Amino acid sequence: MAEDIKTKIKNYQTAPFDSPFPNQNQTRNCWQNYLDFHHCEKVMTAKGGDIFVCEWYRCVYKSLCPISWVSPWDNCQAEGTFSGKI
Repeated sequence: MAEDIKTKIKNYQTAPFDSPFPNQNQTRNCWQNYLDFHHCEKVMTAKGGDIFVCEWYRCVYKSLCPISWVSPWDNCQAEGTFSGKI
C-alpha cells in the first residue's frame, strides 16, 4: 500500500475528480484537502507514524488552492488563530 501511495504521488499531475465536489468551483475542495492534510499530519505525528501518507492531501490542496489563500492560513496556524478544525 505504501508503494501504491508513493507511485500515485510520484505520478501526480492535477487533482482528480472528487464526487463530493462535482462543480467547477473548487473552493470547498481546496479547504477540505488543506484541513485533511494538516489533520493527517497531526495524527501521524502523535502516533509516531510516517507523515508521507499525508502527502496526497498536500499535492491536491497545492494544485487547487491559490497561494494567496494558503499563506494566511499557514500564518494563522502559526499564531494559533486558525479557524479550521484540525
